[in-house]
Amino acid sequence: MTRIPFNRHQRAGKPNLRKRRYTDQLANDQNRKIQICLPGQPTVPPPSVNLPQKFITMKSPLSLSAAPFRFPTVSRRHRAAHRVVTYPAANPATTASAEHPTDRLLSALIVIATCLLLCCTAQGESTTDETERPNILLCIADDWSYGHAGAYGCDWVQTPGFDQVAEQGVVFTHAYTPNAKCAPSRAAILTGRNSWQLEEACNHICDFPPKFKTYVEALKVAGYQVGTTGKGWGPGIAKDVNGKNRQMTGVPFTKRTAKPPAKHISANDYATNFDDFIRSVDTSQPWCFWYGATEPHRAYEYGVGQRIAGKKLSDIDRVPGYWPDNETVRNDMLDYAVEVEHFDKHTQRILDQLKSLGELDNTLVIVTSDHGMPFPRVKGQAYESSNHVPLAIMWPQRMQHTGRRIDDYVSLIDLAPTILDATGLQIQESIMQPVTGKSLVALLESDLEGQVDPNRDHVLIGKERHDIGRPNDWGYPIRGIIQDDMLFIQNYEIDRWPAGNPETGYLNTDGSPTKSVILEGRRDGTDTVHWDQCFGKRQSEELYDLSADQDCLVNLAKNSDYARIMRALRNQMNAELKLQDDPRMFGKGETFEQMEYVNSGTKNFYERYMNGEKMNAGWVNKDDFETAPIE
Repeated sequence: MTRIPFNRHQRAGKPNLRKRRYTDQLANDQNRKIQICLPGQPTVPPPSVNLPQKFITMKSPLSLSAAPFRFPTVSRRHRAAHRVVTYPAANPATTASAEHPTDRLLSALIVIATCLLLCCTAQGESTTDETERPNILLCIADDWSYGHAGAYGCDWVQTPGFDQVAEQGVVFTHAYTPNAKCAPSRAAILTGRNSWQLEEACNHICDFPPKFKTYVEALKVAGYQVGTTGKGWGPGIAKDVNGKNRQMTGVPFTKRTAKPPAKHISANDYATNFDDFIRSVDTSQPWCFWYGATEPHRAYEYGVGQRIAGKKLSDIDRVPGYWPDNETVRNDMLDYAVEVEHFDKHTQRILDQLKSLGELDNTLVIVTSDHGMPFPRVKGQAYESSNHVPLAIMWPQRMQHTGRRIDDYVSLIDLAPTILDATGLQIQESIMQPVTGKSLVALLESDLEGQVDPNRDHVLIGKERHDIGRPNDWGYPIRGIIQDDMLFIQNYEIDRWPAGNPETGYLNTDGSPTKSVILEGRRDGTDTVHWDQCFGKRQSEELYDLSADQDCLVNLAKNSDYARIMRALRNQMNAELKLQDDPRMFGKGETFEQMEYVNSGTKNFYERYMNGEKMNAGWVNKDDFETAPIE
């Protein structure tokens, strides 16, 4: 498989925007006939009946449009005696002369009876065996950035599990989460809807509205066995209309533990817990499993990358321009790499388990992350590195052309409809609300790479309230659009601090050695540039050319040469957000501000802290708090 450079814009040339017309393979067989024969019948094709297209659902070796039909009244032992034979449309005159009249009558009666039975079946239960529906495995890391995998050409993060999925499936180069924070991103993945379409679930640490069902809950109703280990949706509260805790990502499997390789890495033995699940399932039914690692979420054991993993500071090919390039930051990045590799090792173990059990071929495997790495200006913001995530998908039984690189813009809201499409569950027939995302199955089954679907040329991003620390627990609302390597951002409340108020510790940026270095640079006056890039206030509009400025350091919003592009992006973004009923597009942005923050321990953090109460914000360091407000 061709390895993709970490800096995707260093590839020679632009993505291939060639347009290919989609063709339905079944159209080639519309003039074919289906005939059911019994043992001993002549092989010369008798007159046959065209079955309605909706009855032709599976491929046979002889025709894409023919499907072996299983007679309910025939035992399994004798079922092999029945077969389907498909012929091109025959000349009736020739056929009649080559067939005995009794055989013609028998064949016609059998076909009529079969059609009637198929009609009845279509209105009742499906004839598809449970084992024919694919299993679903979603592996999701917590705070893993795009580019940090071997399949993307990164050498300082080793990811053989992800690379296997990319090699035996497809790898995406333009996959984005619509909201770069844990709870809202996972809500979007599970529901197939953008966060501004999810009411309270748009926010971090919220009450998840009961009316929004997840794809896992829908599959459970449809007969799937569902399980999960590690981190599912959260943080927040998710209860049904009766006040009962919801199993948003499946039945928990968490009993197995193992000694972690470093401090702060979870003791959850994810792969062994998956093994417990897979051995508990009824083999006659398909299953769905959510593997949610808590890595590489903070905190890290400082220096573990060098001390235990044997990595070198020089292994890192590039430090983003919005951080200082020094020993502390590079160590922090290597420690992050160790945690990514821990997630990947369990992914590899799970894949190996499935292969040994013979379950891998019929399993749709998705490996991704909820958003970018837990570093300043990344997690919790809306820049390129904030929302851009790794994504690889494999489905051995259905994907014939593997090892492809897909440059289409896709969103994590596309995953739920992809899963439902693969399982044959229609959205309108499920318990879910309508989805905004679009299935990726056509891309998976295509033989093309690069830009496959020319209509997938952009994604929408945004945020409301993440972590608190501002007056009234307010958020920092943003909407944005990324199209053809241009990023447009609209900041709606520019008087607020993007990462949270300085005097309350910049709470929307996790504590870290990198954060501490940047804060100290402003305090001692040696480096104010990186502080301003990571924590300073912003303009109302931002525009970046990602092909030349992937770190989003040069704002082109006031550059007249880009006025037309920015106007077009703004208009398109606003038009689509209106179609999606985003309250902020109709002057109702306060709706998100008024939604309750449900952690009583840190609720009203700003007011309580400023009034002298000792507050415990466990995700930041004590020295993150400024001694006085910054003007």
